[in-house]
Amino acid sequence: MAGISFLDEHRIWVLTGDSGTYALRLGEDDAPIHLYWGPALSDADVVELAGKTLPWWDGFNDPDEGLGELAADGGTRYWTPALQVRFADGTRALEWRYEDHKITGGHLRIRFADRHYPLRITLHYRLRGAVLERWTELSADVDVEVVRADSATWALPVFEDYRLSHVTGRWAAETQLRRTPAPHGETVFASRRGITSHHANPWVMVDDGTATERHGEVYGVALAWSGSWRLTTTRSSTGRLTVSGGFGQDGVVHRVGPGTPLTTPVSAGLYTGGGFGAASRAWHTYVRAHVLPHPEELRPVLYNSWEATGFDVTEGGQRALAERAAALRAELFVLDDGWFGARTGDHAGLGDWHVNRERFPDGLKPLAGAVHGLGMRFGLWVEPEMVNPDSDLYRTHPDWVLHHPHRRRSQLRRQLVLNFARPDVAAWAHDWLDRLVGEHGIDFLKWDMNRPFSEAGWPGEDDQDRLWVEHTRAVYALLDRLRADHPGLRIEACAGGGGRIDLGVLARTDQVWTSDNTDALDRLRIQHGYGQLYPAGAMAAWVTDNPNFVTARSVPLRFRFHVAMAGVLGLGGDIVRWSAEDLALAHELVALYKDIRPVVQHGALYRLRPPVDDGLVAFQYVHGDRVVVFAFRQAAHFNAPERPLRLEGVDSAHRYLDPDSGHTHRGAVLLAHGLPLGLPTGDFSSAVVQLQQKI
Repeated sequence: MAGISFLDEHRIWVLTGDSGTYALRLGEDDAPIHLYWGPALSDADVVELAGKTLPWWDGFNDPDEGLGELAADGGTRYWTPALQVRFADGTRALEWRYEDHKITGGHLRIRFADRHYPLRITLHYRLRGAVLERWTELSADVDVEVVRADSATWALPVFEDYRLSHVTGRWAAETQLRRTPAPHGETVFASRRGITSHHANPWVMVDDGTATERHGEVYGVALAWSGSWRLTTTRSSTGRLTVSGGFGQDGVVHRVGPGTPLTTPVSAGLYTGGGFGAASRAWHTYVRAHVLPHPEELRPVLYNSWEATGFDVTEGGQRALAERAAALRAELFVLDDGWFGARTGDHAGLGDWHVNRERFPDGLKPLAGAVHGLGMRFGLWVEPEMVNPDSDLYRTHPDWVLHHPHRRRSQLRRQLVLNFARPDVAAWAHDWLDRLVGEHGIDFLKWDMNRPFSEAGWPGEDDQDRLWVEHTRAVYALLDRLRADHPGLRIEACAGGGGRIDLGVLARTDQVWTSDNTDALDRLRIQHGYGQLYPAGAMAAWVTDNPNFVTARSVPLRFRFHVAMAGVLGLGGDIVRWSAEDLALAHELVALYKDIRPVVQHGALYRLRPPVDDGLVAFQYVHGDRVVVFAFRQAAHFNAPERPLRLEGVDSAHRYLDPDSGHTHRGAVLLAHGLPLGLPTGDFSSAVVQLQQKI
């Protein structure tokens, strides 16, 4: 039965969620010790696993090494530390003393203190369906330096072998899935950039090397944080593997003292016995149920003006695009960069958030009114955390940016990063954003951030390191406040593409921009990696023009649409110049997307054939009694005959109607034999097949 119990006689806590059990105990020295994580066990089963601390094998090998519930530095603990503290007298070792615990519904708090110093540590555990959330609070009556404060240490069962799944990438090539044997020693996945980054993402999945999409035990850990972060897997020669993760980076020290507690972000853990597919579906369910602000909503079809106009923005041009977008049945029109200040290129204007009156003589209200009159919502691109040196804001407040004295201020994309950890900067940002949204009836913000941190200093501040955490928290607070003040406002997170995608930002936004690369062929791989953890209902995907501006590849319009329809559909091309034939096809496919949108955005994802080569890629969504299958032939080789596509997630006892063809398929046949696709011949062919369960 799901819930939390405390076995007082054994000093054991047992937490059972929807997919498994997690257990920890107090050691003889009061240190919290990991006991179990895996398939569901009863309390009695867990007690059988508990034993007294074992004797050391020799002078170098502790048999309990790697079982620290929050691996602390000090004493004879040599495992990768999750918690490192340094007291004023130079003492570094932590000695645990258990104080008490409290269980409130699905939330467990266990309070500890150091045996000598006035430092308190509270370990938090919260059951959320199949996911267990963990985080740590630190407080002290004296000043303490915290060298490392991870949210949790996750200890895995001892397997014969371990394999790591994660994503890597770069700008325009984000979330590339990688699976590799876990090396011995420490493996670090991290961002030192002040943002989540394009190069890695704060999650890892672990299996024994035999799990598949459909079978096998998979353990996953994900961090809800949008700044610099670190996940460390540690594999010892004795066969144990742990995952430790939290915010911060090497060289950044947190200070805890009177009135300055420290709370780490959530580290979420998940176990499943159903393979990588079941793991992804469980993560998607968690994000929809417990992370996204409005998971019940259907995200609208949007049109964004960037690729049509770039910085060449005029009111007349935007009106023409809006009229064409409305004719295509778009539901949200987003005016991108170039509407404010002296913003005629990326060299100037960032920070001067007032409407450019040469381009919009009467401000934005006439355009917003026209968009609303066309039956669409009105959205706007902003980049609040950035400033161009060529701006009135920077000339007035050069001290507002991250910088060190006697060091150059490195520019990327001709811009610098504002220090949102400063209360005056955060207040300035809220002031203009609140007025902008309120005065113009803005329904949607595309919140961008086009460069990482550099020279991350704060001259004059006694604790400069805190900006690494406080900047991100200030962004969170600003997003939370805007949403509270404007309940109808919806927000998309963007950071030069997919540089800020994580559970932390998804708790405050409605969707994320997955990549600046809209090439449909590349997107199959980007979206495949994204979907390992994050749901399609938050994945923005655009249809743009040929040739693609990143890859120079030309792909048929139908193929481009079908790839984008696997997430939150957006239009991003110069639709005023589209041919009548393309406009007719676009109108048809937008209508199709709106029909299947509930299945795509709220359904369960089954990956049928992943994009591991240039052949067939296929996946399906299941929601209630509806099934939607997407299939893509990337390249045709040797006139190979088409094979039926075996489906998943359908009921073998029911029949399914294809309303387009009129054919009825038996569920058992779809599972055992497959669905005939009938893809058009040639490269870049695609199909979307709908199936309706018959009563």
